[in-house]
Amino acid sequence: MTEAKEVIVTGAGIMGASIAWHLTKAGAKVTVIAGSGAGGVATPNSFAWINASWGNPEPYFRLRIRSMAEWTRLANEVPGIPLQWCGGLCWDLPRPELEAYAAEHSAWGYGIERVDRAGAARIEPNLTELPDFALYVAEEGVAEPVAATQALLADAERRGARLLTGVTATALVRANGQVSGVDTSAGRIVADEVVIAAGAGSPALAATAGIELPIGTPPGLIVHSRPYQKLLNGLMIGDRLHMRQTAEGRIIAGSDFGGADPGMDAAATARDLFAAMKAMLRGADGLELDFHTIGYRPTPVDGFPIIGRAEGAGGVYVAVMHSGITLAPAVGLFAAREILDGDRDPLLDPYGLARFTQ
Repeated sequence: MTEAKEVIVTGAGIMGASIAWHLTKAGAKVTVIAGSGAGGVATPNSFAWINASWGNPEPYFRLRIRSMAEWTRLANEVPGIPLQWCGGLCWDLPRPELEAYAAEHSAWGYGIERVDRAGAARIEPNLTELPDFALYVAEEGVAEPVAATQALLADAERRGARLLTGVTATALVRANGQVSGVDTSAGRIVADEVVIAAGAGSPALAATAGIELPIGTPPGLIVHSRPYQKLLNGLMIGDRLHMRQTAEGRIIAGSDFGGADPGMDAAATARDLFAAMKAMLRGADGLELDFHTIGYRPTPVDGFPIIGRAEGAGGVYVAVMHSGITLAPAVGLFAAREILDGDRDPLLDPYGLARFTQ
């Protein structure tokens, strides 16, 4: 019997949690370094829309649609993941672009329904401003990001993973072109492989082993109401505002799903955004702003994920992307297989780090 592979996962957001869970389930000895606690930094600030919506070339669409299916599998396997296929109503593009998106993605098998003003009113009866034309995708949904992450980490711990909360990864340990562990605020930890899934903190950590990750971290502001009576049935992706209602009844919104530009005065931006959100909802007279978040989204410069081993530095696997909520189940599954068995799923082929040096 071969000895279990030891893997360190740096980052305890949704991506790190999924990879750690899948590795542990497959028999690896996993240590998760959770510097900011379970949930990470970007994950709590996520809009949490699970989709394969517009703007995706077909290979990326295929990865996203596969991951949507993997969300259902993961929620069935892990207790406590709050997953809801609530549907998404979208009109955040001019009509010709919406029509082009609908034609393209429908041909790929995405379940898009064209709706008029009356149809939109049936789907979201509490909207005060209704589009003349919109698209509705019943199979889109949400996973409450922090609760899902915590559920994955708790189940990984139950299966034998070690979670180091409040410990910061400071540098990769490298010798003879091979990474053999991580230096942390609590000392050195050795392993057979290190997974970099630390979101916006990934480039700095990778750089300690001479690995360059071409990633930007644009900020996004999202407002959160106090819990309130049910006003929204699903995701609303409008031309000026994107919003949804969480499982605990909070209505969250941004100028797009990635969040608003905070501007020079984030508090003022949040107040204006909240006022616009409240004005769009019938029955929202008692709705109150609770807080706003500013997330820094780890976004590779070409907009697509970086998933795979880093060339020239053995023992390192990178998983950094903006669409972490949508992609977490599939990437967790595929990364675990590649790390433990060397099998790379064809859906990941376009997303290796080497594409930036070719």
